[in-house]
Amino acid sequence: MADARVKPRRESVSVMGASPARAEPRDWGRFAVFAECLLTGVWIAVACLGVLTCPAAFAAGARHLRRRTGHRAGGWREFAVDFRAALRGGWVVGGAGWILVAVAWVDVRAVRAGLPGGPLVGAAGLFALIGLAVAGLRAAAVWTPRERWRVLLAEAGRRTVRDPAGSFLLVGGAVLTCCSAMLIAPLAVPVLGAVTAAAVAVEERYRRR
Repeated sequence: MADARVKPRRESVSVMGASPARAEPRDWGRFAVFAECLLTGVWIAVACLGVLTCPAAFAAGARHLRRRTGHRAGGWREFAVDFRAALRGGWVVGGAGWILVAVAWVDVRAVRAGLPGGPLVGAAGLFALIGLAVAGLRAAAVWTPRERWRVLLAEAGRRTVRDPAGSFLLVGGAVLTCCSAMLIAPLAVPVLGAVTAAAVAVEERYRRR
């Protein structure tokens, strides 16, 4: 009887002792993905120094994160190769984006100057800029070397409208980046990787619907 009572205890101890061992690799895997997002944010920030290279930087960062979450090998060299490939049409997208930013800045100036219809034009310009930024981020999240930026942006624009929940999530990520930059400027650098990871997750969620 004593042996029969002791055995379940030993089995229960072994089972209890095995659960942390199974949970530990999973926890470390999640932490590794989070750390990879922060590191990717640094890479993206460096690649964005060319100003017109912002779309290509986010596209290369998103593809790197897709590789990591898909348990495929990849590092700085693969990121650089993707960045050069994305630059072929990405610099045009980057230039167009900065032109839109300049137009939005003019709208803001019109609002401050008190011109007739200024508030309406300013609000419309701001919402349009946010929508285009979200579409650009969603396009970068699914970029591959075989895709054309024009096609990616057209499809991303449709997804931006059809998936408002995912679009608002990316808007929140952009706001978080801006707030981080205003509070502690260096903190905005790794947050770029988190925003890119959010875009990848939003696109994966939309694909599986």
